[in-house]
Amino acid sequence: MINNETSSPLPATCCSDIHALAKQGYTLGSKIGEGSHAMVVHANFDDRIGRNLKLACKVVDMAKAPNDFVMKFLPRELDVLTKLDHRYIIQIHSILQRGPKNFIFMRYAERGDLLEHIKEVGFVEEKQAKIWFYQMATALRYLHSFQIAHRDLKCENILLSAHFNVKLADFGFACSCVNDNGNQYISNTYCGSAAYASPEIVRGVPYDPKAADVWSLGVILFIMLNGKMPFDDNNLNKLLDDQQTRKYAFRRKLCDVISPHAKATVSFLLDPKAATRWTLCQILQCSWLCFGKQQEQQEQQQQHQQKQ
Repeated sequence: MINNETSSPLPATCCSDIHALAKQGYTLGSKIGEGSHAMVVHANFDDRIGRNLKLACKVVDMAKAPNDFVMKFLPRELDVLTKLDHRYIIQIHSILQRGPKNFIFMRYAERGDLLEHIKEVGFVEEKQAKIWFYQMATALRYLHSFQIAHRDLKCENILLSAHFNVKLADFGFACSCVNDNGNQYISNTYCGSAAYASPEIVRGVPYDPKAADVWSLGVILFIMLNGKMPFDDNNLNKLLDDQQTRKYAFRRKLCDVISPHAKATVSFLLDPKAATRWTLCQILQCSWLCFGKQQEQQEQQQQHQQKQ
C-alpha cells in the first residue's frame, strides 16, 4: 500500500509529519540506526480495533538524497518491497509518502541484526548457523525467482525475529536480473560493502548479480561459523588477491569444531570464479542443509495442522 500526500519539504520528525502520521495510526519513536540516505526509527501502529503493532520505520528524505538515488535506487526499492511476501523476508506494513519523504513501515525485528548477535556471542553454533543459513538461502531463492538480486547482503541486513528466525531486509540496492526483453542482465553498478563483495565486483567488471549474492551469502556463513570476516577489506588490491587465492582460514580453536561439510559449503560459495560458484539450487540440495530442510518441513506441517 502506497499513500501519497502533498506537502512542502519538512524535517522527517517535524510536528506536521507527526500529526499526519498519527491520523493514519502511526507514531514514531527513537532512532534505531542511520545509513547514507535513510534513518530507521522505532514506530507503533494502532489500528481501529485496538491492536498495537510494534514496527520499525525507514525514513527517506528525497530532498536530501543524491539524484541517482532518488531517480533509480529508491523507485526500485519501493517496487521490490510491494512484490515480496516471504516468511524469511521482513514484512512491510505500509509505505507512506508525504511530500519528498517516504516512510517505509515494517515489522520490528526484536532480536536486532546478525552482526549485533555475533558481536555478543562471538560465533554461531553450527546447528544454529545451519538453520539460519537455510532460511537465508530460501529467502534469496524466493527473491531470485522474481528475477531480483539483493546486491547488499551482509550481517547488518539479516534481522532476527523474536523467535530467532531470519528476516532478510534493506532492498535499497536491489535490481532486476533481466532487461526489458527478458534476457539475463549483467550489472555494471558496483554497490554494497567491499567486505561482502564478490571478486568480480572488486575487479570492477560487469557481473551476474545473482552469483554475486551467492558470494555474499558465503561470506555471511563464514562469519557465523568463525566469528570474524574471511577477508580484510582495508586494501582492495590485497582483498582481491586474497579472494582469488582463497586466502581465508577458520580460527584454530574452531577449525576442529566446524564440520567438514560446513567448510566445504563455504568453499563452494567463496569460489572466485562466478561461473563455477554454487547456485542456490545446488546450495539447497547440499547434504549439510538436510537438517534445515527437515526443520522447514516440520514447520509447514505444523502450520497446516493449525489451519485445519
